Amino acid sequence: MEFLQPTTWHEALEMKAAHPEALPIAGGTDVMVEINFDRQRPAAVIDLTRVAELEEWSSEGSMLRVGAGVTYARIIEELSDRLPGLALASRTVGSPQIRNRGTVGGNLGSASPAGDAHPPLLASAALVELASIRGSRRVPVRDFYVGPKRNVMKEDELIAAFLVEPARGPQQFSKVGTRNAMVIAVCSFAIALDVGRKHVGTGIGSAGPTPLRATEAEAFIAGVLDEQGLWEQPAAVASTAVARFGELVAAAARPIDDVRGTAAYRIHALAVLARRTFAWAWDEHRRSA
Repeated sequence: MEFLQPTTWHEALEMKAAHPEALPIAGGTDVMVEINFDRQRPAAVIDLTRVAELEEWSSEGSMLRVGAGVTYARIIEELSDRLPGLALASRTVGSPQIRNRGTVGGNLGSASPAGDAHPPLLASAALVELASIRGSRRVPVRDFYVGPKRNVMKEDELIAAFLVEPARGPQQFSKVGTRNAMVIAVCSFAIALDVGRKHVGTGIGSAGPTPLRATEAEAFIAGVLDEQGLWEQPAAVASTAVARFGELVAAAARPIDDVRGTAAYRIHALAVLARRTFAWAWDEHRRSA
């Protein structure tokens, strides 16, 4: 196995162009598991831990640009007020040691349907910045995933960053697992309320071949809130509307039976998660109004 260790972003892109088969590694919380279980045996590895540019975040217009090497721990510590949904999801990732090493960039690169970062990124309409020596491009995260552990990256590209607007309203994340901590999600759900635009964003994890949005559920509950004037004067939302929102979220899933849970259980759990997270987010909006 060839080991490549760039110290600058430009050098990393040149190495990836010269060795398109090389597997990028940063925190290693996904890659090393695959290697240790002999699921992957890459011919070359590009260690990105010395590329300082990947560990930076900054404002870019109306959005935050967060480098692919920013860890879950730093998202929790530095960005909880701006990206509360992603911070909540980051708190559920593994142990403190894993959160200190693992990155959202790595989660995107692995593109596992069970990745905890995917639902809040979908709910917030994030962009993924991909780069190569040919240039860079930004892909809406909803278009980034193309299959189980597959994404739209070309063989000479690396993930530079993700871009997302700071929260414009309450955000929530919740997941179900086989135990309370250090667990891969049986299913997960994120919601983001954009009060100014009267929009509801959603993200579903571990209940389909890729992370998913529940677009019909988004349109339904946003329409209920708009028709009843609840965005401007927040009051209790009818339980029947909340229940229907949960049903539509569950209907958007495409789960399978596997070792962590059945498809039927995932459908049931998603309806519950959707109702609960909406209730938590809406209560927060009512308190702040």
